[in-house]
Amino acid sequence: MDDIKENLNGLNLNGTMTNPAGGEDKPESCRKTSTSEDPESPGTTGTPLQAPSDFSDPVYKEIALANGHINRMTKDELRDKLSELKLDTRGVKDVMKKRLKSHYKKQKLMASVADGGPTDTYYDYICVVDYEATCEEDNPPEFQHEIIEFPMVLINTRTLEIEDTYQEYVRPEVNSELSDFCVQLTGITQKMVDEADTFPAVLQRVVLWLQERELGTKHKYAMLTDGSWDMSKFLNIQCRVSRIRYPPFAKKWINIRKSYGNFYKVPRTQTKLSTMLEKLGMRYEGRPHSGLDDSRNIARIAVRMLKDGCQLRVNERMHAGQLLSVPNSAPMEGAPPPLNPRTRE
Repeated sequence: MDDIKENLNGLNLNGTMTNPAGGEDKPESCRKTSTSEDPESPGTTGTPLQAPSDFSDPVYKEIALANGHINRMTKDELRDKLSELKLDTRGVKDVMKKRLKSHYKKQKLMASVADGGPTDTYYDYICVVDYEATCEEDNPPEFQHEIIEFPMVLINTRTLEIEDTYQEYVRPEVNSELSDFCVQLTGITQKMVDEADTFPAVLQRVVLWLQERELGTKHKYAMLTDGSWDMSKFLNIQCRVSRIRYPPFAKKWINIRKSYGNFYKVPRTQTKLSTMLEKLGMRYEGRPHSGLDDSRNIARIAVRMLKDGCQLRVNERMHAGQLLSVPNSAPMEGAPPPLNPRTRE
């Protein structure tokens, strides 16, 4: 559904990023990587939560010197060093550089704090979502997209493994007949959606699935998506169509494209799903545009980033129907306990 999402970027329905001050940023495709979100800088994405706050500490000079040495290493030297440290040797040169820097930084910071040192991960679980929605080949501006597949992939951030998955198809109500283009793109047939429940019933079972895993009560968790569209467009539109309130647990999420671009210092043009996998030395597994398979592959990228030292954190949210950025300086917090859908008044 990448191409569909890219096309949606040009639409005006919550297609701009509004900043907290009230102004409007450029659409996602026009935004440049901000240096204030540089994970190499103190207190940003790659920095452990409890790392020393005094950046005059000699440990940071050691890290800076090590980074300078790593920057001068050839690709073969990087691969040899990663192999020696029993780290993943896949990926392009910039990815391997970042991996080695993160490893060294983590080791130094861990050694500089009290016993039982910091953890790079605030959340116990990360829940990956990648909806599939009704679509047409040309996607006219007035076309109303409805969710037809609701997948979830649950990452355990301690074991760095996919712990569980969920998938249901959804019966659309406005455009009940799938276009040939949609069927060919997603692999979802008319029979699949005809036999499925409507969105409110599916969402209620999703909430039960999350509750059974004690997310938001016993375990801290966050939602994660590949771009802004799943929450700000597809879910937002679907809630209006189904006349239910936007679910609070989905109001904040990790946009992995932003996290990937900031962490590995690459432009947004290199943050499509296929490109991220390629740059990390991985291949897509499964059927492209299957919501569950897309979610699994997004989860593989998230796991790789966590292993490389990235502290994935919420960076986008919905407020009053508008898409907002969450600054890196915002306090870390997990998603609230999931609740059953409520009808709009």
